[in-house]
Amino acid sequence: MPGRRRQRRSEQGKIDATPPWETRVRETPVVTEGPFDERDAPDDDVERVDLGALRVPVYEGFDVRVDVDENRQVVSATLATEDGTMQLGVFAAPRNEGIWDEVRAEIAQSLNEQRRSSASEQDGAFGTELHGAIPAEGGRETIPVRFVGVDGPRWFLRAMFAGAVARDAAHAQLLERALRGVIVVRGADPLPARDPVPLKLPEGIELPDAPQA
Repeated sequence: MPGRRRQRRSEQGKIDATPPWETRVRETPVVTEGPFDERDAPDDDVERVDLGALRVPVYEGFDVRVDVDENRQVVSATLATEDGTMQLGVFAAPRNEGIWDEVRAEIAQSLNEQRRSSASEQDGAFGTELHGAIPAEGGRETIPVRFVGVDGPRWFLRAMFAGAVARDAAHAQLLERALRGVIVVRGADPLPARDPVPLKLPEGIELPDAPQA
């Protein structure tokens, strides 16, 4: 993934593009191996689960689940295999610049501050990646993690691999294939840069009732 020259952002530049930019007709499709913007989505027979802003491929070998916040809003999707997980989140981005360079630096700082993990950048299948570790449940051990970022048109897609899939390329193949098949449906609503793009539950699926206090 090519690097982007950093520029000083104006207050207006912190807000992503709004119509009429969104209504422009693209005459020549962008050539990409994925993940895809909805305007460049491949005409294939891959089954995908519709989460609103994300359409996630469904392959044999992993389960797809949604992650919700304290307000029961869907904030990310997690693909789980026997070798680890890949969490996907999509965020608004300015129309004229990517944010992965800055986000990657912030994640690296957070990992390094834990003092039990040393973050390192590596070249990977999706460009510059970030490798490190996070505390496991209980805090006594760590879990290897690998962060991948993709800058798209007015969106940013972040994938966090955790477990064996973060350190072993062979174990990560299935999840990487799924990542390449993701379609991002950004929508036209204006959002501040870095704000999560709202996700939704698949049609016909409802969250269980919240436990009573």
